[in-house]
Amino acid sequence: MVNIKGGIFLPLYSLDSQKTIVKPFLMDVYPVTNEDYKKFILQNPTWSKTKIKSIYADTNYLHQWNSDTSFNATIALSPVVNVSWFAAKKYCECQGKRLPSVAEWELAGRASETKADASKDLKFNQWVLNWVSKSSPKVLPHVGSTFKNFYGVWDLHGLVWEWTFDFNSALTTGESRGNSGLDNTFFCGGGSFASKDINNYASFMRFASRSSVKAKYGVPNLGFRCVKNK
Repeated sequence: MVNIKGGIFLPLYSLDSQKTIVKPFLMDVYPVTNEDYKKFILQNPTWSKTKIKSIYADTNYLHQWNSDTSFNATIALSPVVNVSWFAAKKYCECQGKRLPSVAEWELAGRASETKADASKDLKFNQWVLNWVSKSSPKVLPHVGSTFKNFYGVWDLHGLVWEWTFDFNSALTTGESRGNSGLDNTFFCGGGSFASKDINNYASFMRFASRSSVKAKYGVPNLGFRCVKNK
C-alpha cells in the first residue's frame, strides 16, 4: 500500500457547492488479481463461485473462472472481475481493509505520472478518455501494465473500472426528478447533473458507470482494490 495525501473533492454530480474533505489514507498499489482472490476463496469457501448466496452475486459471478478455485493460468495476474460489490467489500474486510469511497478513489485517480492533481491537464484527461472510450479486451492485461501515478499507484486508469464503497452515491432519485414512479432500486446516471466541471468527460463516464449497476452485479470490466485508514 502507498500513502495518498488528503485533499478537497468536489463531486461532479453535487446539487450544491459543498466540498468533501478527504483525509490521508493508504491505497493498494495494484487492483486485486485472480490469484489474490483465489487465496481469499480458499479461506472463505462460502464466497466461491458455486456456494455464494444469490443475494450477494448474480449469475455472472467469477464467470471467467473454470471452477470454484481454478482459472486459466494466463489470467492469474490479471485483475479479478465479475465480482459483486458485496464480495469485493468482504474481500477487503478480510484483509483488514475496506473499499475506497468515491471521493478517495477520485482524489487518487486525478494524479498523473508527474502531478498529484492533473485534473486540468488536457493531455492526461484525453489519455484517460481514449481508454474509457474503447472496448475491454477479452483477456485483460496483467496488473502493472499501464502506468504508476504520482503516489505510486498502478492501473487506476487503463485497465478496469473499480468498485467504490459508495458507488451508488451518484444516483438521482425519483423524488428529486419529480417522478415518484421511478424505480429507485436502480441507480440512475446523474453524472452530468449540475456539474462543477464539464470538461472532464472521463469522470462523467465513471460516475455513469457506477450509477448504472447494482451491488450484486458481476461486470466483466469491473474490478476493485482496497484502501485503509492511515
